[in-house]
Amino acid sequence: MLTNPTLDQLKQLRLDGMYAAYQEQLQSAHYDDLSFDERMALLVDREHTLRHNRRLATRLRNAKFRLPATIEDIDYRQPRGLAKTTLVALAECEWIRNHHNCIVTGPTGTGKTYIACALGHQACRKGFSVQYHRITRLFQELTRAKGDGRYPKLMNAMAKTDLLILDDWPTALLTDEQRRDLFEIAEDRYACRSTLIAAQMPPQHWYDTIGDPTIADAILDRIVHNAHTLALKGDSMRKKEGLHNPE
Repeated sequence: MLTNPTLDQLKQLRLDGMYAAYQEQLQSAHYDDLSFDERMALLVDREHTLRHNRRLATRLRNAKFRLPATIEDIDYRQPRGLAKTTLVALAECEWIRNHHNCIVTGPTGTGKTYIACALGHQACRKGFSVQYHRITRLFQELTRAKGDGRYPKLMNAMAKTDLLILDDWPTALLTDEQRRDLFEIAEDRYACRSTLIAAQMPPQHWYDTIGDPTIADAILDRIVHNAHTLALKGDSMRKKEGLHNPE
């Protein structure tokens, strides 16, 4: 009987899902009435599910989301101008497939970060690669990367990421170096990747923080013209609910 050699070979081939499913079939009479094709289908399905879950776990780990947010857990009860139909449509991720952008604006505590992370989590589920960054910390990391030679690698990684989430758009004036970095990021991703930006102020006010009108025009032209916009409003959900996170 080839039971043990077969299990050994499945293990050597790293077919862990099929290995576990085959063990179950050997140990339970429940499968005895199934045809060969049906039992094989169960083995393949288990392997496929295991690999899918592993890839998803890797994408979520690499994204480094600030919050463990999901589309299903978004709260629509609070009056903050958030339409469920809009979120459901964005959750299909067609905007990412079409290389469009998304802008989430609103006062502090209205849930911008949570929604951004939830859309990012959904993108991971759909098979897209995602990176989450708070912009001010990203600028700090880029500065360090220029000093130790990692800058090209870091920029290239962002350029290849399907969805780049830039949270906490700065409210203070950017430096010349930060303006150039932001332009390079926008240029690398224009029409070939998607970017989601979360900010307190709408795009027309971003000129004040970017500073240079010419560079501001170039950045906004690459981000805003094909962007889906969520404009949140209302009081802080943290104050209303006494929660650290607005959801």
